[in-house]
Amino acid sequence: MKTVCLYFQVHQPWRLKKYRFFNMGKDHNYLDDLLNRSIMQKVARQCYLPMNALLLKLIKENKGKFRCSFSITGIAVEQFRAYAPEVLDSFKELAATGCVEFLAETYSHSLASLASKEDFTEQVRLHTNLMKKEFGVKPTAFRNTELIYSDDIGAMVASMGFRTMLAEGAKHVLGWKSPNYVYANAVDQKLRLLLRNYKLSDDIAFRFSNRSWDQWPLTAEKYVKWIASEDTPGEVVNLFMDYETFGEHQTADTGIFEFMRALPKAILAKKNDLEFATVSEAAKKHQPVSVLHCPHVMSWADEERDVTAWLGNELQNEAFSKLYAQKEKIAALKNPDFDYVWSFMQTSDHFYYMATKWLSDGDVHSYFNPYDSAYDAFINYMNVLADFIIELDKAVAAKAAKAK
Repeated sequence: MKTVCLYFQVHQPWRLKKYRFFNMGKDHNYLDDLLNRSIMQKVARQCYLPMNALLLKLIKENKGKFRCSFSITGIAVEQFRAYAPEVLDSFKELAATGCVEFLAETYSHSLASLASKEDFTEQVRLHTNLMKKEFGVKPTAFRNTELIYSDDIGAMVASMGFRTMLAEGAKHVLGWKSPNYVYANAVDQKLRLLLRNYKLSDDIAFRFSNRSWDQWPLTAEKYVKWIASEDTPGEVVNLFMDYETFGEHQTADTGIFEFMRALPKAILAKKNDLEFATVSEAAKKHQPVSVLHCPHVMSWADEERDVTAWLGNELQNEAFSKLYAQKEKIAALKNPDFDYVWSFMQTSDHFYYMATKWLSDGDVHSYFNPYDSAYDAFINYMNVLADFIIELDKAVAAKAAKAK
């Protein structure tokens, strides 16, 4: 019996307001509250609330046979609390069914795994504590920001006690192998890997409403036929996507909710010999067929499946190195106000807005991008960072003077 593993990523960044050079030294409120509120409430209305209600209904209708997994960033949970508490309640309802698994990830949807082991571990610790607090569960499976993965990152994740990790089924890493099996990390073989089937995932996430696609319109029956067929060999088909696919990237009028409503019944039909499982259930049920060798960092982004979407130009690298150069001061200060700003400044979206590679994924890069150009995004971020560093240095000096 083939296993279908559905995983959804939930994230919204804290967006920075237009922060000019002349604000520095005077204005220490960096967030665009109005924009953050309006986007969160819009996505809650169009995606989170209707989709959570639909999943709850599907779990009840299928008597627990329909199962899925989520990871929700700490930054998204902060915005739920501030602007849409009913969304958080609806996720708690899903958690209470026992049919939904919540994965750990970086608290701020950060690139900390590319900065240092200490930064990465701290981000994961904060997120794990949040999942325990909000949903009463300690995650045993892990999903790194943007599915960023390498042998070494996997080993770090294993050392934190996680048993399963998600990664991209990238062709340049897999070669002739199929993503539809469980693999093991090359450094610590106790860590099991589930690899995204990017073709079948992107059929829903990107191609669903594309009328020039030769398979449009996509029905649940047609889609399940592809999963069940011998042309999709393997033991576990991993369908990983942004949760905002439903109602936001693919709007309600495309028929995406009707597709999702019909999908479980089609998958669970006896003739298809398919079952649903959460991430941990799928990893536990199937034995790893091989070690996955991935010496270089990969992700689920863009055609290249690498990290150049965030660290591919000089602007991004300068912003990244200047930010993480502050970590020792932050650690020494132990001030919740500075920790809060440090947290949202790490969010990968800020670096994504500075991308200069538009190519095939330009429409994805421009999604909810508040800036006119990569340079505008860089200048705005660096202005905020410069003011933050001035205030940080003042606070560190004041603490040192007090200690004397």
